[in-house]
Amino acid sequence: MKMIKKAAFYTLGCKVNQYETEAVIDIFLENGYQIVDFSEKADVYIVNSCTVTNEAARKTRQIARRAKRKYSNSLVAIVGCYTQAFPDEVRNIEEIDFVMGSNNKAEILAKAEEMLAGKNINSELKEYQQLKEYEDLKLKSLSNTTRANVKIEDGCNQFCSYCIIPYARGPVRSRKKESITEEVKRLSKQGVKEIVLTGTHLGAYGSDKGNKKALAQLMESLTEIKSLKRVRLSSIEGTEIDQGIINLISESDIFCPHLHLPLQSGSNQILKAMNRPYTVEEFKKTVAKLRKKIPDLAITTDVIVGFPGETEKTFAETLKVVKEISFAKVHVFPYSAREGTPAAKMEQLNGNIVKEYSKKLRLANEALMLNYQKEFIGKTKKVLIEEVRDHKTNLLTGYTDNYLKVLISGSDALKNSLVKVKLEESIDPYHLSGKIIN
Repeated sequence: MKMIKKAAFYTLGCKVNQYETEAVIDIFLENGYQIVDFSEKADVYIVNSCTVTNEAARKTRQIARRAKRKYSNSLVAIVGCYTQAFPDEVRNIEEIDFVMGSNNKAEILAKAEEMLAGKNINSELKEYQQLKEYEDLKLKSLSNTTRANVKIEDGCNQFCSYCIIPYARGPVRSRKKESITEEVKRLSKQGVKEIVLTGTHLGAYGSDKGNKKALAQLMESLTEIKSLKRVRLSSIEGTEIDQGIINLISESDIFCPHLHLPLQSGSNQILKAMNRPYTVEEFKKTVAKLRKKIPDLAITTDVIVGFPGETEKTFAETLKVVKEISFAKVHVFPYSAREGTPAAKMEQLNGNIVKEYSKKLRLANEALMLNYQKEFIGKTKKVLIEEVRDHKTNLLTGYTDNYLKVLISGSDALKNSLVKVKLEESIDPYHLSGKIIN
């Protein structure tokens, strides 16, 4: 009797990584592998790495080493961004059997099979500038049908001074519109209720082909898929939202009135040092334009706290801008120097100052979240019920189209369905209570 080979995957980092892992899992499944939890015994362990911070890289190394020490006869590989950006550092990890970079993830299985057969493999990596073609991995099966990430673009040309990603992902490469629409159509027919369009630099979709309207054109084509219930955009730069995108979110029921626009700082001085492509004034104009056209719009954001050169004055400017814009949610990121980026060579702030600023911004964020929730108490919204219950209350959890998290009493039969819910009260900054309306 033929033994069934087993593979285990561990994914760190962003939605793009999550998408790619799901697609590679499909390839292993199609070739007869059983997928097991990373803590279980397997023939092959694949760590899809993140390198955004030193901590992400450290965790990648730790996870890979732990697997090899526990199951010394198994293959362990690190693939993805960490390998691409720091190949020599990863190759020097004794416990690793083979490495692969950000491209050619479809070849992971073939490389693993060759090694299992006792062959030596070529582990040369292309330089990030040489990553010119979009690798069209396809998502075929899902562990969760409520929401699916669909990758439409890879790479980034921005080179923000704090960010390693352009070196880890290479230049912008866009996926063909036909490939995206085919995948979205298939997933929605399989029962996926919400599609999240994602990419390394989502708003740059089509720019490598000279088409600045490509994202709006893709979104327009998705409106023709009758089985599609919801589409959400992942993080996008405010400078890359054109009138076509605004009109579609405003006029079509399938596009969620929720945009994640990274601000990063409310100080023009710091934005310039970060090499961000806008001023605070331009960001505010974009927000005003969006809110004028799209009712109930949730605007969430990222802010980096403690960037080199941050002072009490520049932080106070950021705090003021965050409150003025009145974001629905602020993701606070204490600055962490990443080796290989220009900002890592700048004079770093004292860690205690960074902690102090972060605490102040997090408190401001909780007040903003409660304020945004209050606008909707008493209103009825459609909620997509998640497949996992809230671990504290055991209530059903779900999200409105504008990304309010709601706790609801109900049966498991409601999971992965869109239901009308009356929003009743704020439980805390992160949850509302709601009641299903028949």
